[in-house]
Amino acid sequence: MKLELKNIEKNFGEKQVLKGVSLVAEGGKAFGLLGRNGAGKTTSIRILMNVFPANAGEVLLDGKPIDYKKIQFGYLPEERGLYPKKKIIDQLVYLAQLKGMNAKAAVKSADYWLERLGMTEYRDKRLDTLSKGNQQKIQLITALTHDPEIVILDEPFSGLDPVNAMLLKDVVKEEIGKGKIVLFSSHQMNYIEEFCDSIAIINNGEVTLTGELNDIKRAYPRNRLVVRSLQKEVIMEELGACCSEGEGDVVIVTLENPEDKAAMMKRLVEKFDVDEVKVMEPTLNDIFVEYAGRQV
Repeated sequence: MKLELKNIEKNFGEKQVLKGVSLVAEGGKAFGLLGRNGAGKTTSIRILMNVFPANAGEVLLDGKPIDYKKIQFGYLPEERGLYPKKKIIDQLVYLAQLKGMNAKAAVKSADYWLERLGMTEYRDKRLDTLSKGNQQKIQLITALTHDPEIVILDEPFSGLDPVNAMLLKDVVKEEIGKGKIVLFSSHQMNYIEEFCDSIAIINNGEVTLTGELNDIKRAYPRNRLVVRSLQKEVIMEELGACCSEGEGDVVIVTLENPEDKAAMMKRLVEKFDVDEVKVMEPTLNDIFVEYAGRQV
């Protein structure tokens, strides 16, 4: 599957909040939709899900206008939207039925996901008796019970401890492995960097950067090396002005020419006790600050 937003525009009154947003997400891969608060991420997601229409542009699936009667979406919102006083199993089954499942299939799927996420013991409890992290897991189950083709996760790791975050990672990887389109929206750049093959950064209603994350990183100058060594001071003294101090036992070596990196790596390894040497690439956080901070 290939999902496309093409030249999406959206106005609320006289305010234009989306100004020709275009992006492409593919099945079997995770796509990261990034931006500062108010940049247009949520509006883009709502148009994608047909919550409200765009003023201009198209949502396409495999090159054709998406048929919302045939394609199922699973949505994990940033703000929880379940009923705090209702039994969990009743809510899961009810919401799955709204997505077209019959009662028997909905119960079976809900019980599977409760077990998969270690939540079976809470099956017949009210939502408001659960911790914040467990409520987040129930919210995730509502997004997956009906087996959607497109899964949209807005701040999915919010409130999760490291153990539950790892469990959620496994579930997300399984969904990606099934060939589904998984779209992340998050400010936790480490998770986006871990999962996402492609990203789009929205700033002030426009896409300021989009593409394969590895290609984006490799487009930056590759003239800096990260060197990890217990001989940090010796290396800095010998190499002089091209060195800067990193955290701990790290030295940053800046080269005049990126083509010199192989020779410098060889020199460092042969002359010093080096634990690690690699090309320094920008983190997704660095890229986000650069492109989401621009005033368009």
